[in-house]
Amino acid sequence: MGRYVIALDQGTTSSRAVLFDRAGRPVASVQRPFPQIYPQPGWVEHDPHDILSSQLGALTELLVSEGLAPDDVDSIGITNQRETTIVWNRLTGEPVCNAIVWQCRRTTEMIERLCADPEVARRITATTGLIPDPYFSASKIKWILDNVAGAREAAERGELAFGTVDSWLIWTLTYGRVHATDVTNASRTMLYDIHNGCWDEYLLDLFGIPASMMPEVRPSASSFGETSNPGLVQGIPICGVAGDQQAALFGQCCFKAGMAKNTYGTGCFLLMHTGHEACESSHGLVTTIAASAPGVEGAEYALEGSVFMAGALVQWLRDELGLIESPAQTESLAKSVPDTGGVYIVPAFTGLGAPYWDAEARGAIFGLTRGAGRAHIVRAALEALAYQVLDLVVAMEEDSGITLSTLNVDGGASANDFLLQFQADIMDRILKRPRNTETTALGAAYLAGLQTGFWRDLEEIRRLGDIGDVFSTKMASKRRHELIDGWHEAVGRTRTRRP
Repeated sequence: MGRYVIALDQGTTSSRAVLFDRAGRPVASVQRPFPQIYPQPGWVEHDPHDILSSQLGALTELLVSEGLAPDDVDSIGITNQRETTIVWNRLTGEPVCNAIVWQCRRTTEMIERLCADPEVARRITATTGLIPDPYFSASKIKWILDNVAGAREAAERGELAFGTVDSWLIWTLTYGRVHATDVTNASRTMLYDIHNGCWDEYLLDLFGIPASMMPEVRPSASSFGETSNPGLVQGIPICGVAGDQQAALFGQCCFKAGMAKNTYGTGCFLLMHTGHEACESSHGLVTTIAASAPGVEGAEYALEGSVFMAGALVQWLRDELGLIESPAQTESLAKSVPDTGGVYIVPAFTGLGAPYWDAEARGAIFGLTRGAGRAHIVRAALEALAYQVLDLVVAMEEDSGITLSTLNVDGGASANDFLLQFQADIMDRILKRPRNTETTALGAAYLAGLQTGFWRDLEEIRRLGDIGDVFSTKMASKRRHELIDGWHEAVGRTRTRRP
């Protein structure tokens, strides 16, 4: 058994390789960015070779820089940007076109056309747990088959393979020996029956996708082959795979129903573990499969909600308004005033997401007076992040019937103490921030290490959990309700469809 586990963290703008020791500490990390491609407005692509070269380059550099022999590495875990779609030729290993990224909106009209029949939309949600949207992989595969010359014919002959980014990496790392994905990534394709654990024939037919294209679906902690690519160190087992948000949920040790994590990134991703129950949402949340440890019988599920504008709102303060020079300034500015002076920012720049789902809503600043200044607006922006997360938590509690007592947090903006204290205040919940914020990569490493026995069981991993800071409410109940009422009034004034 080796001394380390390596996590490959393949993200939207960069690829990383992170080395973890037996204590779950990140010992070393290598990161390589790669280009973003925008062929048309609303279109986002990646060259699959760029994804591959950045990820394999990061892995190779990590192994070389740390002087690691194959015997030093117990296993590899993979976590990845979800929904991004790659189709390649099984015989040559060559992609038939660029990857269509999760952010890409080119298939909006296709989804609207297919789901004009409410029964079709209802069946998609009932089967997959997802709201029909171009965000997911299904319509992206159809677009490739319909628009790339010869693709559909090759697919019908069984020559093409589809994969999310994890599958593409597994295929290449194993030199074409393994075409597989895990349950978490499969559950983001809008083609997977999350209740029966299989690719759904009705949905494959609806989108015109041959079943022969689809990867084998395996548990998140299981064998995905071993490194066999001639350009790599040979024989390292690949034993854990999970989409980035589910990997973060696992890395935060949210193993039981009612445990939740929120990642403060460009947007926010809030996931609550719901155990073996796939909770249906009436608030525009999605039901997804959670990553499980080896030996768990039956699928485990999570409710997921997304906030469109989190870190992106702070970037707006810097780049468009010029109110700050760096995100780090927001904490001291927010603390320099006792409150926002009645100012609320509703960051509906691209519409409102869950639980409102109003695509035509637009952002606004309310409550401006002559006394409102730079610090008030910056503080209102940070508070807006917390209000949006609060709305998701309330929706999740109503959907699941589970009361959340503690929220685990990670992501770039979780370094902001003001934000986390206000989040705890406005939610009246405890927030926990780990010292090790590499929770996404750590989740992938945990899955791999549990499969091989590098870590014995979930209890051992729980003991490794390193809670850095705990935030609890300091706000009076009356004040909390006044602020929340003000937020909801502001949101209501931005909506095009009033409740």
